[in-house]
Amino acid sequence: MQSQPPALPEHLTGLIERVTFFNEETGYAVLKVRVRGQREEVTVVGSLPAVNPGEWLTAEGRWVQDREFGRQFRADSLTSTAPTTREGIEKYLGSGLVKGIGPVYARKLVARFGEKILEIIEGHSARLEEVDGIGPERRRRIKAAWAEQKVVRDIMVFLHSHGVGTSRAVRIYKTYGEKAIESVRENPYRLAQDIPGIGFKSADLIAQKLGIPPDSLMRARAGLRHVLLEAGGEGHCALPLELLKEKTAGLLEVPARIVEAGLEAALAAKELSRETIAEETLIFLPALQQAEESIAERLARLAPSAPPYPPIDFEKAVAWCQQQTGLELAPSQKAALRQALTQRLLIITGGPGVGKTTLVNTVLRILRAKKVRCLLCAPTGRAARRLTETTGLEAKTIHRLLEVDPGRGGFTRNERRPLECDLLVVDETSMVDVPLMCHLLRAVPDHAGLLLVGDVDQLPSVGPGMVLRDFIESGLVPVVRLTEVFRQAAQSRIIINAHRIHQGLLPELPSPDSHSDFYFIEREQPDRILDLLLEMVKERIPRKFGLDPLRDIQVLAPMNRGLLGVRELNARLQRELNPPREGEPWVEKFGWTFRPRDKVIQTENDYDKDVFNGDIGQVARIVPEDREVIVRYDQREVRYDFGELDEIALAYAITIHKAQGSEFPAVVIPLATQHYLLLQRNLLYTGVTRGKRLVVLIGQSKALALAVRNQRPQHRFSGLLARLKAVKP
Repeated sequence: MQSQPPALPEHLTGLIERVTFFNEETGYAVLKVRVRGQREEVTVVGSLPAVNPGEWLTAEGRWVQDREFGRQFRADSLTSTAPTTREGIEKYLGSGLVKGIGPVYARKLVARFGEKILEIIEGHSARLEEVDGIGPERRRRIKAAWAEQKVVRDIMVFLHSHGVGTSRAVRIYKTYGEKAIESVRENPYRLAQDIPGIGFKSADLIAQKLGIPPDSLMRARAGLRHVLLEAGGEGHCALPLELLKEKTAGLLEVPARIVEAGLEAALAAKELSRETIAEETLIFLPALQQAEESIAERLARLAPSAPPYPPIDFEKAVAWCQQQTGLELAPSQKAALRQALTQRLLIITGGPGVGKTTLVNTVLRILRAKKVRCLLCAPTGRAARRLTETTGLEAKTIHRLLEVDPGRGGFTRNERRPLECDLLVVDETSMVDVPLMCHLLRAVPDHAGLLLVGDVDQLPSVGPGMVLRDFIESGLVPVVRLTEVFRQAAQSRIIINAHRIHQGLLPELPSPDSHSDFYFIEREQPDRILDLLLEMVKERIPRKFGLDPLRDIQVLAPMNRGLLGVRELNARLQRELNPPREGEPWVEKFGWTFRPRDKVIQTENDYDKDVFNGDIGQVARIVPEDREVIVRYDQREVRYDFGELDEIALAYAITIHKAQGSEFPAVVIPLATQHYLLLQRNLLYTGVTRGKRLVVLIGQSKALALAVRNQRPQHRFSGLLARLKAVKP
């Protein structure tokens, strides 16, 4: 029997009426196309780098009868070109392709300039002002947006042709500008280093397509750097030599000799740095090594000298303070206060309810009465706001205090332009990582005092290092550890149970019908935990405690993945608390759907926008014609281009790590053994201490017991502790 010859591909051309679906990661598109000779629009499916309504489509493929969607043209190859007809151009410009032009202006522009409008925007943009409503500012925005979209489209085509998703084309353009493709061709591994969301594997795929061999030194050096950057994301400042080589060889799937040759080349080029600390050879990214050295040097200079405060009669000052506030200091607080007034450098640490806030307020009250200039800061916006509320003085985030320089991505406050203060108070110091502490210490004036406040038993910083713990263990910095829980705080089960968890004891639980601020509700199956959590957040907590589900209740999860992970919880909570409304704009990017009113969190520092990792805001509005999402942080609005939405994520649920330094009226935490790897005592302790008025744990008793028992010491590779111990004040 002779086999049938394969059917010859068919060709189809037409005007794209509607983009039903487009996945920027894969390029997969579902399009409604008007084809000459067909009475109805036809459905075309296939893959292409970018697409907009109004473009002219050329497709090669075959007709199929899809069981669910009916007859459609399945394309093996698709290309789209700019439109040439008035109708196509109007659709094209009105699609949101060019910021500043929506359907209304598209209609006006085509009515005024006809088919020549694209040429006018490109070469004679001043004429756009002939159209009613377009002034110099809007005209400049249209011209700039047109130029940007052309380059971004070229980047999309380049990425797509090399098998990489096009969703981050805008980010690539904003990083490298018009020379983006040239920069990537020169060294594709730059993408993994410079563009959040583009991993090493994507950059490696482009490198392979560009002909860079698997055993090249460029690839080996990029692999080593990538492994160290990944380690930094896990809290390490360095990696032991053998571990780094092993991880890199596994990543690259090359012999050890290639990795060793790449390492020697990277060391010679000063891309990496080798140092032996405590008889262990560590490999650093130079910036982190230099930050550790700078911290040790600055502390050595600060530690031995006396503070710059005028003479203080201690007993008289305490009596005056107690008269002013009506609060009597406990003996432990008095002893701590004496140290704070006589030491230039001091750490105050302790759990909730032990009087850290009272002590700091007393220090500030006394010193400010003596005309001592005090500055206050904290790592996050929420922590800074809380410090302002508890002290009555302005507190800033560390980034804002150091005055960000968007152009260089650094800070304008440093040893050449130090902070103007005699005392700097830093709250939530456990959150501060090595790079940020380095910048902060550089800006402390040579004469000033430094008071570091924080709970060393919480999770360490998200970024590299364990700064507060290393400071305490070094013995270089005087430490006050407050342990006495005061009477008023002892009325709160949140505080009682936080201390019990820290001591390795299970929390005390109220009877189900009693009124409390701490509850554990047992459910065994993950799906039942999820159902109860949704009911709690949406109905039961708001009804019983009068709290707003969006503004006042924060779900904290131990991890990102799984049924009870942050991603799934956000999808379900968004559906329950902020469902879509008819006619309201929305945008789907980078795996999230954003709608007005959504609670969102900034996931990286953006110096240009003056928003930082961990800032929580709310989507104020979405403007499709400008391709922008506007997010309100407190009273300030920040604009995000659709292509920049990888900077934010939904925040109905966030990880406990992300919640550090924040406090919420109510906290709900799911606990299940599927979180086994992250069920640790300091994680649970940190989560519980985020709740101000109410903490609700929902889950398995076994998971709760596991978290309380598990106190595996966290080890982070770093040289800071050794450097601090080695310095001579």
